Amino acid sequence: MKLKYLIFLLIVVAFSSLFIGVSPLSPMDLFSMTDQQSHIFWTSRIPRLVSIIIAGTGMSIAGLIMQQLTRNKFVSPTTAGTMDSARLGILVSMMVFASAGPITRLLVAMAFAIAGTFLFMKILDKVKFKDPIFIPLVGLMFGNIIGSITTFFAYKYDLIQNMSAWLQGNFATTMSGNYETLYIAVPLVFLSYMFANRFTLAGMGEDFSKNLGLNYRQVVNLGLIIVAIITSTVVITVGMIPFLGLVVPNIVTIFRGDNIRKNLPHTAALGAVFVLICDMLGRIIIFPYEIPIGLTVGVIGSGLFLFLLLRRKKYGL
Repeated sequence: MKLKYLIFLLIVVAFSSLFIGVSPLSPMDLFSMTDQQSHIFWTSRIPRLVSIIIAGTGMSIAGLIMQQLTRNKFVSPTTAGTMDSARLGILVSMMVFASAGPITRLLVAMAFAIAGTFLFMKILDKVKFKDPIFIPLVGLMFGNIIGSITTFFAYKYDLIQNMSAWLQGNFATTMSGNYETLYIAVPLVFLSYMFANRFTLAGMGEDFSKNLGLNYRQVVNLGLIIVAIITSTVVITVGMIPFLGLVVPNIVTIFRGDNIRKNLPHTAALGAVFVLICDMLGRIIIFPYEIPIGLTVGVIGSGLFLFLLLRRKKYGL
């Protein structure tokens, strides 16, 4: 699909999402909104739309970078322990910095996400069996170990209910004043585009990239830091959104190849569209109640993941 069609689809879906919700609001109301409708529109609907677009774009690009650097199409923040590490960081911030503000909590989550991602890469270097399916399985086991540690200490310190809020992504509570942390991901998206060609070269292997004069280790570390910061920012703001960074980059790669710089705009647009559609479905299926975005993306994303696994030879994944 051409980028202009994706952008048009994004605009249509984004505009439509503004008018789905418990409080009635139609496009015609925009010209004569009541005080209540204006309050809902500017403090809830617009922040929710912005947060969905940033989260969908950021997580999709994070998955694209991670897949390129690991040279594995089934690696993403979900299957590399990055999300679970960020969640552990949130728990540690609750335990150690109980009275600290959201900035401290975010910094701790970022530190743990970066450490977890680098640890996964170290494990990857030690693994001799480089089968495309085996690597994400190692990542899932690594993530489950971290998740088990998080659950254990959450039970021990009676924080399990607090942690459950971070288990599934949810845009229902997104309001003006509590989503602005996501803006941290915006400059990282542009930074990813600036270094896209270097990430592409790094994905061709250490020896090849060094022969071309690339500082391989520096580029890989930068990419992993970008992935970890974007992931932790999304997790701490809206919760965990599984499989997003896995399926969207793969769909784009199937149709457009492996060049990150060319694929990055398409991946960003498709990621935003995918999350918006899942969010709209979550608001419609059991209206007036709402299904968390983590559940809708998880169900659809896991189904697409299984489809890609079964058809990996056909698509060259």
